[in-house]
Amino acid sequence: MTQQWVAGFRSAVISPYEKIRFTEPRGFDDQTVRQVLHMAGGGERIRVRLSNRYGHAPLTVAEARVAERGTADGIVAGTDTGVRFDGSARVAVPAGGEVVSDPVDLPVRAGADLVLSLYLPAETGPATYAHMPAETAYVTGGNRTRATALPGAEQVAARFYVTGIDVLAAEGTAVAVAFGDSWFEGVGTTPGANRRSVDALNRRLERGWTVNQGIAGNRLLTDGVGEHALARFERDVLSVPGAAHVLVNFGINDLGLPGMLGLPPATAGELTAGFTELARRAREAGLGVHAATIGPFAGAIYPGHDTPEGLAARREVNEWLRTCGIFDSVFDVAHAVEDPARPDRIRPGFDSGDGMHLNDAGALAMAAAVDLGALIL
Repeated sequence: MTQQWVAGFRSAVISPYEKIRFTEPRGFDDQTVRQVLHMAGGGERIRVRLSNRYGHAPLTVAEARVAERGTADGIVAGTDTGVRFDGSARVAVPAGGEVVSDPVDLPVRAGADLVLSLYLPAETGPATYAHMPAETAYVTGGNRTRATALPGAEQVAARFYVTGIDVLAAEGTAVAVAFGDSWFEGVGTTPGANRRSVDALNRRLERGWTVNQGIAGNRLLTDGVGEHALARFERDVLSVPGAAHVLVNFGINDLGLPGMLGLPPATAGELTAGFTELARRAREAGLGVHAATIGPFAGAIYPGHDTPEGLAARREVNEWLRTCGIFDSVFDVAHAVEDPARPDRIRPGFDSGDGMHLNDAGALAMAAAVDLGALIL
């Protein structure tokens, strides 16, 4: 059977040097970082992708190992496998660069959790990272990459250096890319439970899968928390092997986040122009493109988010999204999760508690809004 490499897991990263961030960056020195990676898709072999995109100096990884996850920070005995780069266990990732491992003989199935352990022998400086992935990394001193468990390890709610796992799957395997903000990344859902909207969507799919390229706080038009969508589209969507569709969920941070900085929100015209350009680039690349309406955020606890101008722009952009006809489909997240009595607010049963993010039930409702008939994988 002919096979091809496709994305089985993705993690979009940001710079630790950004002025706007919601978590503190960190670095490592003579430490092992063990990370749980929830696989959207499976295959007979894997490749590991590591990034030092925002590092100011080369990153040394002295040993990397991957295994099936047991419980918490533990691994399944007999699955622990070394990861090599051009035949070597040690690799230096250049500042601003990325490396892809040699193929690893470790079959993995969709929905499984892998554990990636990296030994970082020297001071790394602030790490390229995913800052709010709804998952835990385990950090301990020395080289513990081969340990079956890491008792007493520090638990960190972030993901470091890893940007993806490719899988060797059947030729023709198609992947969708969930390209957006915290409503994809999973803020508000139960950490470590894989109840993000993208996880819920994957449980609905009978063929293919969706990889998650959400960044909490990310915007369509303006850099801030991560490079803005139009700037990162090529890296985080077009370069994804096997990508056939892109699901777009942006706008809430363009409307709410500027208020935290004392700035006006993006206008409806600016947002519709940005969505139009994103759709054009996706179609030019041969991808199906599917857009979410902008979710409600009135009553958000974050200062400056809840403005009459931002809420009015949300309603205007959503009406345009529903009627413009430039997307293959529109999944009406706003309608799916809004409070019927107060449509600018999240329904109480779907609110994570901050008026801005979805809980597990809300993420499930968001995933249910996607038309699987339009998402042909």
